[in-house]
Amino acid sequence: MKKIKLLLAALVLGFTTQINAQSAEEIIETYFENTGGTENWMKVEGMKMSAKVNQGGMEIPLEIYQFKNGKQMTIINFQGKEIKQGVFDGEVLWSTNFMTQKAEKSDAESTANFKIQSQDFPDAFTNYKEKGYTVEKLENEEIDGTECFKLKLTKTPLTVDGKQEENVSFYFFDTENFVPIAVHAEIKAGPMKGQMSESKMSDYQEVDGLYFPFSMTQGIKGQPGQPITIDKIEINPTVDAAAFKFPEETATDSKDKN
Repeated sequence: MKKIKLLLAALVLGFTTQINAQSAEEIIETYFENTGGTENWMKVEGMKMSAKVNQGGMEIPLEIYQFKNGKQMTIINFQGKEIKQGVFDGEVLWSTNFMTQKAEKSDAESTANFKIQSQDFPDAFTNYKEKGYTVEKLENEEIDGTECFKLKLTKTPLTVDGKQEENVSFYFFDTENFVPIAVHAEIKAGPMKGQMSESKMSDYQEVDGLYFPFSMTQGIKGQPGQPITIDKIEINPTVDAAAFKFPEETATDSKDKN
């Protein structure tokens, strides 16, 4: 019996050592391997996600477009209207004002930061070294009872109120499947500035040979998040470039209100 206990202890110790021995680079390589392969991820030029966000018990349909060239757009279908938010044509960032229903450009600083973040398509870890990002493996942590590898990803600095600030995210990969199930990042501006945002991902499903989370929550760390359910993901959709353009003839530039 003593020998069996010692053998079990050795196996547990060996497994624990194996988990802790994983380097940041190995974790990322395994992540891409398990979700479709780096080569296939690099072929992705764009995505369209059809989703629903739960707002106070009411489900609101969304369409989210993201492209490798930086173009992005979210269309909210609310009370029979299509409201565009976070629209970026590669140079101009704009959204529809919910009150006036007019398009408004974002300020130069927000636009510059958004442009930096847009280079993370289709994944922040694709070509991370070429983008000048650095990754550091920290001590393992548990997320909702699941042991996770914790990686610190440091990206291109952002500009906040005219000053450069560190752009860091903490990714939690479950140690069994090597996929991220949570991301933490400090909020740099707005009423929640200084708090830690938290995104959680689950229900990974296959789409054209790649694996994506179909269930997410977004919010503040330690507080209930806002659930988002993905209904469908399309790879490399065709979208008219005009859909991303700022509608000059009906728009109101946000700076005109000041």
